Amino acid sequence: MTNSPRAARLTRLRASNPEDRDRFRALTRRAIGADAEVETRAQAIVSDVKRRGDVAVREHTESIEGRSPGPHGYEIVPDERARRAAAVDPEVRAALERAGARIRAFHEAQTENGYSAHGGAARLRVVPHRRVGLYAPGGTARYPSSVLMTAIPAEVAGVDEIVLVTPDASPEALAAADIAGVSRVFELGGAQAIAALAFGTEAVPRVDKIAGPGNAWVTAAKRAVYGEVDIDALAGPSEVLIIADESAEPRYVAADLLAQAEHDTDARPLLFTTSEPIIDAVEAEIERQLGGLSRREVAAEAIARHGIGLVTGSANEALALAEEYAPEHLELAVKDASRLAETVRAAGAVFVGHHTPEAAGDYIAGPNHVLPTGGAARFSSPLGAYDFRKRISILELDRDGLAELRRDIGHLARVEGLDAHARSVEARFEPAGDSAADEGDGTAPEAEPGRAE
Repeated sequence: MTNSPRAARLTRLRASNPEDRDRFRALTRRAIGADAEVETRAQAIVSDVKRRGDVAVREHTESIEGRSPGPHGYEIVPDERARRAAAVDPEVRAALERAGARIRAFHEAQTENGYSAHGGAARLRVVPHRRVGLYAPGGTARYPSSVLMTAIPAEVAGVDEIVLVTPDASPEALAAADIAGVSRVFELGGAQAIAALAFGTEAVPRVDKIAGPGNAWVTAAKRAVYGEVDIDALAGPSEVLIIADESAEPRYVAADLLAQAEHDTDARPLLFTTSEPIIDAVEAEIERQLGGLSRREVAAEAIARHGIGLVTGSANEALALAEEYAPEHLELAVKDASRLAETVRAAGAVFVGHHTPEAAGDYIAGPNHVLPTGGAARFSSPLGAYDFRKRISILELDRDGLAELRRDIGHLARVEGLDAHARSVEARFEPAGDSAADEGDGTAPEAEPGRAE
């Protein structure tokens, strides 16, 4: 049994009950954001780093984390990286390498090519960012998997320089950085690390994009620097929504809910089922399994605060309601799960069947574990190689090609009241020195007799 002061029980709702349905719909309108104090303080740190650079980075890191810079500042230089990474258990290193290979293979298919249209006059180039910054949680939380999941797609995309920031970097994170092709590592965290990447300092290079999960301070800082630099997304509490029918094994369902709940007391573990006895069985398993967890108090609190057990009339109804919620992780522990999975349109990642736990996706299966949260799965995608490339459109017309478009440009520009736009085209068909503007009926002038267009 857990030592938690709160019982690890799911809040029960029934889709057939209008009041419960209203309560559920209120849950779907969650927003990503820290409390006002964190937002304000994070913005102040960002502004300070923008103004004072490395001096501010050092002061905030010493004040918040108690860490002073070393002989190379906060950068972990290659020799030091290699020495610290060598401390990783060989079996862990081998697991990281196998995970890296699967992640790389999955993301290599995401490298889109450009294209051309209209006989080559209009083209789209797809190019990688020159430099990106990645954030990985550190300290007591060791997430080398997040290093693999962010750096490998950037490497696959062809990014020239990959800069990793992580507080109190673990040997495992440094080993993952080596496997994933990270160029430079800075032992920095929090809002000051995000600001340093966004604006650049004497020591930390300015990047084109920042990606990777972090705490409320990191999310608030990413919000503050967006526009100065691109970001991947704003991360909210982690979520799993499991749809289970009578074919589901309660032990598995409980284990997967707990796997999500142990992240943080704000994690969202949700169970939608066609049978209320399944909730009873899952809750009994949760109580049984909690006793063996090192983070049982955290997991129990998350379930007590945010756990939901929703009874629906069918698996199809459960999926319809799940898509209103648009979860980060959606598990389908139902009959004919493969068929149901093909109809999903609003989830960050889908885990199909009784033997596809979310943990497989977190570490080694191949798809990315940096996923939209807070309902953003309605319109956002998992992190991928495509996030580290940008698109440039190119237009190249000769005189004949412009002549073909001339009249339509004139019509459309004058409808919008932008005469100079029309004149910029017409000027190219006037004799040298003729600058008379056409004030006629709003169309481009006809070609002179005998003059080639």
